[in-house]
This record gives sequence, C-alpha cells and structure tokens, in this order.
Amino acid sequence: MNALSLPSDLGIEHVADLQAALRPHLEDAEPLSLTGDAVERVHTAGLQMLHAFVRERAALGLATVVTGASPVLADAARQLALAKSLGVDAPTA
Repeated sequence: MNALSLPSDLGIEHVADLQAALRPHLEDAEPLSLTGDAVERVHTAGLQMLHAFVRERAALGLATVVTGASPVLADAARQLALAKSLGVDAPTA
C-alpha cells in the first residue's frame, strides 16, 4: 500500500496544492493510504477535494483510505457527512 501524508492545512487557499499533491496518485494501481494525523485546519473545499479524489479512484476500482485522521479532520468530515465515504468514523476524543 502506498502512503501519502496530508498537509496540516486543508484550508481553501491550499486546495490547489492539495490537488497537485493528489493528482499523481489518481491512477496508482496500488491501494493508497492518506495519512491525516497532521491535519490541524480544514475547510469544506479541502474535504470536497479529498472526497472527489477518493470517489474518482473508487470509480476506477482503486482503493483509498484515510488513516489516523486527526480530531479536526474527523470532526469536519462528520459535520459534512463525508466521514463514511472517507473512512473517517472514529469517535471524537
């Protein structure tokens, strides 16, 4: 499984950077783990980008999981009803 660490800031002003980091992995045949333990700030746009990426890979039959989601990332995903699709459903600490 390939791994990619998510940046600490998934704010709207960093969405283009996130897209640039994710794009090379869109068609990787190996399962991809997006490590979210360093995420300290999230905007809706950042989560939408993650969701679109995971969904596009799934449409290609490729597995993607978000692992070690920080409380900030997990809470934001839950609030936007994206926790299940991103695999972020650990309870809030």
